[in-house]
Amino acid sequence: MFGTTNRAAAYSRVGVETGVSAADPHQLILMLFDGAIMSITSASAAMERKEVAAKGASLSKAIEIISNGLDASLDHEAGGELSLRLSALYDYMTERLIHANAHNDREALDEVLRLLGGLRESWQAIGPEVTGNRGDGS
Repeated sequence: MFGTTNRAAAYSRVGVETGVSAADPHQLILMLFDGAIMSITSASAAMERKEVAAKGASLSKAIEIISNGLDASLDHEAGGELSLRLSALYDYMTERLIHANAHNDREALDEVLRLLGGLRESWQAIGPEVTGNRGDGS
């Protein structure tokens, strides 16, 4: 579902450096989920403090991680229908984050956090199966 060659490039595009060289492909995706979740959490706090620039910067980073990290690392040939559905979900999340930024909509942030959290938990749960059976995380 997630292309092996796309992961490193996705990370370099979103500016994540720490731990990337030591992480296996499965861990790289977890790191992308964690980065997006942290950015949205930061945006939520900035929204509460009415710090418009910080909110916008955090949401821009979350959008970049989702679009140029998670979505870009999908392998539609190997992942088939599931990867196409994930791509559509990532597009939806991006739209919700843009809406949240424009309208200070905390509920939209919470919705995306729930979606990402569920995907992260699922991805983490399959880790032993994926890394044990294939060794490449894809």
